[in-house]
Amino acid sequence: MTTMTEASVREFKMPDVGEGLTEAEILKWYVQVGDKVTDGQVVCEVETAKAAVELPIPYDGVVRELRFPEGTTVDVGTSIIAVDVSGGEAPPVAAAPEAVAPVAEEAEPQKRQPVLVGYGVAASSTKRRPRKGPEVTVPAAAQAVQAELNGHGAAAPPPAPAPVQERPLAKPPVRKLAKDLGVDLATVTPSGPDGIITREDVHAAVAPAEPATEAPVAPAAPVAPVTPVAAYDTSRETRIPVKGVRKATAQAMIGSAFTAPHVTEFVTVDVTRTMKLVEELKQDKEFAGLRVNPLLLIAKAILVAIRRNPDINASWDEAAQEIVLKHYVNLGIAAATPRGLIVPNIKDAHTKTLPQLSAALGDLVTTAREGKTSPAAMQGGTITITNVGVFGVDTGTPILNPGESAILAVGAIKLQPWVHKGKIKPRQVTTLALSFDHRLVDGELGSKFLADVAAILEQPKRLMTWA
Repeated sequence: MTTMTEASVREFKMPDVGEGLTEAEILKWYVQVGDKVTDGQVVCEVETAKAAVELPIPYDGVVRELRFPEGTTVDVGTSIIAVDVSGGEAPPVAAAPEAVAPVAEEAEPQKRQPVLVGYGVAASSTKRRPRKGPEVTVPAAAQAVQAELNGHGAAAPPPAPAPVQERPLAKPPVRKLAKDLGVDLATVTPSGPDGIITREDVHAAVAPAEPATEAPVAPAAPVAPVTPVAAYDTSRETRIPVKGVRKATAQAMIGSAFTAPHVTEFVTVDVTRTMKLVEELKQDKEFAGLRVNPLLLIAKAILVAIRRNPDINASWDEAAQEIVLKHYVNLGIAAATPRGLIVPNIKDAHTKTLPQLSAALGDLVTTAREGKTSPAAMQGGTITITNVGVFGVDTGTPILNPGESAILAVGAIKLQPWVHKGKIKPRQVTTLALSFDHRLVDGELGSKFLADVAAILEQPKRLMTWA
């Protein structure tokens, strides 16, 4: 039987599928060990900062190893799958020897085969070398060999490989738990089969020590005991790991809130005429099959207001200490999805006709709800709309999408008593809230822009006269 060489194994690493991403979570594997794969075949789905992305393999071969299980967060650049590209079938599983001497295993590294990261190294995929205890026996054996060489006075042969400190055996989730709790796995006593460190072992390592028969060594400073996670009453609390979209959103909002000085202004406006226009457009054959709603006209009102107040469409370059005016509008639409809030944007929205803008909005919303929004669709935004009114909320103080100059929150449109032509009448009314970066936008510019948006929604014929 021929031995498969390491040269025939290709490692596929976690790519940066977005701009500047550092990690991604493996949501689902579509292949298993032994499966044949072809160039371009999707092997897994991962969740990046704000999108679920399918990863294709770039070569043909047979899956030799899946490095991480589903649900694991992996750093970009880390190998996640090994594929044998030699053209042969998957290697047969050989029975493990009854016992393997540690020195012999170190002396023949070419016979070692990689297994799942975090589980150590074994001579085969079916049986792991049993641990001999916390002590590493390689140094003692090396000393005996050196003593024999010294006794014969012969010239020393090429030095044997230096003994390697054996890595503690633990699954990736356990390693992450240890990292979060500040526990060095090398100091943890394993209780799992074949010397694997379990979650309970990690918790035990941070729990208050039991009184010992020998006098304990006094710590250098008092240390507050850490309550094990397992001690919580799970019937009263639910813990949700912060990762993927939620983690990215939290980091982005913190960065935005504490970097850009936010100012928020409000205006309440009668949008009765806009609502009538929405109903008329729904009957227009130019909009057949398209989504027509108030958001469409609000988006168009923003684009017209930007044309009248172009300085609001800008960004702040901290490194160069410059204001960057944008001569294009990538209009962001905040969308709630099962994975959390995302903000894809319509590229070059300022160039689109009203039907084209309607089609772009419909595609954006559908893609977001299906969880298929790409990272590229969420980059490069210049200004954003967030429609809190769909939840029955009157208004809010939205936080800027990082790198953008302004964000407009649209409240619920409600029938309210309103003074119209000198008389109190029931009218469709809403409240708009504009948050802007005060480094870029002063009070005058922000007020003029918001007033223009409100004026267009009150008298939508201005969409023509101001355009």
